[in-house]
Amino acid sequence: MADKDTVTKEYMQDNAVFADAFNFYCYGGRQVIDPDQLKSIDTTAIALPYGNSETVPVQKYRDVLKVATAKADKNAAYLLLGIENQSQMHYAMPVRNMLYDAIQYASQVDEASKAHRKDSDSAETQAEFLSGFYKTDKLLPVITLTVYFGADKWEAPTDLHGMLSADIEILKFVDNYHLHLIAPADISDDDFGRFHTELRAALKYVKYSKDKKRLDEVLHEDSTYQRISRKTADMINIVTGSKLKYNPGEERVDMCKAIEDMRNDAIREGMEKGLEQGIEKGIEQGIEKGIEQGIEKGIEQGLQQGIEQGIEKGIEQGLQQGIMKTLAGLVKDGILTISDAAKRAGMTVPEFQEKAELTS
Repeated sequence: MADKDTVTKEYMQDNAVFADAFNFYCYGGRQVIDPDQLKSIDTTAIALPYGNSETVPVQKYRDVLKVATAKADKNAAYLLLGIENQSQMHYAMPVRNMLYDAIQYASQVDEASKAHRKDSDSAETQAEFLSGFYKTDKLLPVITLTVYFGADKWEAPTDLHGMLSADIEILKFVDNYHLHLIAPADISDDDFGRFHTELRAALKYVKYSKDKKRLDEVLHEDSTYQRISRKTADMINIVTGSKLKYNPGEERVDMCKAIEDMRNDAIREGMEKGLEQGIEKGIEQGIEKGIEQGIEKGIEQGLQQGIEQGIEKGIEQGLQQGIMKTLAGLVKDGILTISDAAKRAGMTVPEFQEKAELTS
């Protein structure tokens, strides 16, 4: 599965989605930037050295960069528009985007200088000759828009001043750079209606991806989610980690059904796991209960057998004692000799004398 940066970059490359983001942010949803007038350009930005051939150029890679034609009041304005996608907050984003814009302006200056040399344009002044940029030259505006694909509020700095450690007296002399940011958490439900592509559904899903109850309501309120494009569904699935499953061959996806299927799978998995754990726990408890009951039963049976055996032993010992007393009495009365009495008792004479407590 593609990572978040790759999938958001590919998604925002689409001219319709790209134009939708800028029309929302810059024009409140008015269709000023025409997707058909957008042209992708190389996203490799190189900062060129000025007057020092030993300086190593700085190379940066933008996510998406396009030349745009913005038509307002019948006037056409040509712009360079860039989008930086973020799945995580970036605490140095103002400096990062500022560098992108500065490199792009530097590149335009260099291109103007090259064009003058190629066309053999003569500089009217020494200043024009030295700079390579003529008095009549103009640059195209560069606007970089950061699109944050996270559900949390953007808590990182939104301008250069927010990154500086300086008092207000110093900040007055430091030009600020403001971050142009689209963050789903900051968009009201009403303002989502200013988008005109599935970017609206994507960002709204992201906004409520951690609020399952509200997400359920959103999905059922908006029929777009019942037939959303596979591309948008994949992007949503990856950036939010929703783990939705749907048919790989489907061009359109019913996200409501996908979520319902996921929940049913989770319920079934939970039941199976619960049954497995229940059986295991039941066996353990059964063994413990069996041992406990076995001990109780054993004690009960042991007591009963002990009593029975005690009675038998007592009777046996009582008979033996009675026989001994009788034989001892006969010996004392002179009726039996000790030898005869011992023989009848099955003992030797010394044993009989000890048991009968007779002295020789």
